[in-house]
Parts: sequence; structure tokens; C-alpha cells
Amino acid sequence: MLKLRSKRFSRSNSKLGSGANGGSVGRARKGGGGGGEIKWELRPGGMLVQKRETGEGEGEGLITLRVSTVSQWHNITIQATSTFGELKIILSLVTSLEPREQRLLFKGKEREDCEYLHMVGVTDKDKVLLLEDPAIKERKLLGLSRVQANIGSPYHPISV
Repeated sequence: MLKLRSKRFSRSNSKLGSGANGGSVGRARKGGGGGGEIKWELRPGGMLVQKRETGEGEGEGLITLRVSTVSQWHNITIQATSTFGELKIILSLVTSLEPREQRLLFKGKEREDCEYLHMVGVTDKDKVLLLEDPAIKERKLLGLSRVQANIGSPYHPISV
């Protein structure tokens, strides 16, 4: 979080009091008086923007996602400014699928590892679908069938 105070970026109390309702504009705002300090934040893309006001119950930018695999659900809490690649790393700990084996879908589209959650519209309590990459799944199955076929061969160390 960045705090900037200058005449250019702060509101003057005299401007707030000069309205038709005699200064009640400053009191009507959330937070009470017209202190005039604006809080700024630096977005991941490098843009400096005015900080959003969050509710009292929310954490510092944390969101909870409901990630669905074929057979089960996982509730994952993560920073809203994280990437889908970082989400895959967390999911690899929970599902034992490597990040390269995972495909994440949000709103019907597969998302790239470099895309930020908040930039594509992921908010608190949203659902993300986790699928295993079919090409890697097929390679695993082919690898297992080759291993099973080689066990019966006379050159395999286990066979007698």
C-alpha cells in the first residue's frame, strides 16, 4: 500500500464545505470527516490506482475459491492478485497432480499460467474447474501398459 499526500492528490476541506448542503458532504462519506487523504496501491502491471475500500470482514486481498475436480471439491484461499500458475502450485499440494498436468477452467475458458486471477474477474466464492491434461493422462496410461508388457519378458529383472 502506498500513501501519498500532496496538494495535487488530496482533497481540501474548503472544497468539501462549499457545497449547497454546507459541508455535509465530508460527513456523508464512509469514514467520517474530510481528512482528505487518498490511499494508493500499485497494481501488478505497474499502474498506480486509488485503493479500493474493502469490507471489515475481508482479509487483505484474500479470496476463497471452490476448485472442482471430477470427483471432489477443494476450498482454496489465495491472494486475489495471484496468477493461475500460483494456484496450480497450491493445487498440486492438495491433488498430487503436477502443475504441468493441470488445466484450469474459469467461466468456460482455459486460463494460462501467467494470467492474474483478479484481471480475469475471479472474485470471492467463485468456482474453478480443474481437469487433468488429456495428453499427459494418455502418456501415463501408455507408459503403464508398456511396463506391464515388459514384466513378462525374459530381459526384465523381476521375471524369473
